[in-house]
Amino acid sequence: MRNILLSAATALLAGTTLVGSVHSAELPKGAAHNIVLVHGAFVDQTSWQPVAEILTKKGYNVMLVENPLTSLAADVDATKQALAKHEGKTVLVGHSWGGVVITQAGNDPKVSALVYVSAFAPDVGQSLATLAKSGPATEGTAAIHPDDKGNLYIDPKVFPSAVAADLPPKIAESLANHQLPLNHTAFEAPVDTAAWRDKPTFYVISTKDKVIAPEVQKLFAAGMKAQTTEVAGSHASLVVHAKEVAAVIEKASLAK
Repeated sequence: MRNILLSAATALLAGTTLVGSVHSAELPKGAAHNIVLVHGAFVDQTSWQPVAEILTKKGYNVMLVENPLTSLAADVDATKQALAKHEGKTVLVGHSWGGVVITQAGNDPKVSALVYVSAFAPDVGQSLATLAKSGPATEGTAAIHPDDKGNLYIDPKVFPSAVAADLPPKIAESLANHQLPLNHTAFEAPVDTAAWRDKPTFYVISTKDKVIAPEVQKLFAAGMKAQTTEVAGSHASLVVHAKEVAAVIEKASLAK
C-alpha cells in the first residue's frame, strides 16, 4: 500500500514546482507551525504524502498519523499520540473516516483549527454508521461489505470508479486490491465529543465524490459553520488536488 500511494504521489507531484525548504521558509506571523494529518479507511497515511510534501517545503512541521483502523478509540489514541509530540498550535486534518477521528481527538488544547477533506463530520452521539444511513446511498458506500471477520472493505471492482476515478487506472486498481480494512466496531462507534463546536473549522468539498455525496459534504460544512472550498475531484481529492488542499490547511494555520 505504501509503495502504491507513494507512486501516485510521485506521479502527481512531478509537474509541481515547490519553492523553499523547511530550513529556509518563513511561516506567516502567528501561524500554527504544526500540521497533523489523519487518513481515512481502506488506505494508509501515505495518501497524505502529496499534501505533506507541499507543506513541509513551506516550513510546516507535518506528521502523518498511522491509524490502526481497528476501532475509533485506537485511531483517536494514535492521533493524540501524534499531537503529544508537538509543542504549540497545531492544525488537525482528517480525510473521510479521519473526519470522525479528528472530531473526537480535536478537543486537545493544542489544536487551533480543524480541516475536513471529503470527510465525515459527526455530532455528539453519531457514528459513521449513523451518518451513512442518514445520507443518500452512493456508489462507494453501497459497495462496502464485511468479510467473515467483521472487517469492512470496498468491493475491489467498484473501488476505482467510486473512490479514485481521477487517479491513473493502474494505481486505482492497485489500491483496490491492497485495501486496509476498517473494523466494523469503528464503523458503529459514536463520538462523545464534537471538537468542531469550539474550534475554527474548514471543509474541502469534493464535487465529484462518489463515496460521500457532495450535497452531504455541504450539509456537514454548514452544520459546523465551516469555511468551505470546493475542488472538482473524487474522494481521492487529497491526492489529485493536493495544492488546493494544502492551501486550505495553510489558511487554517492562521485561524484564531
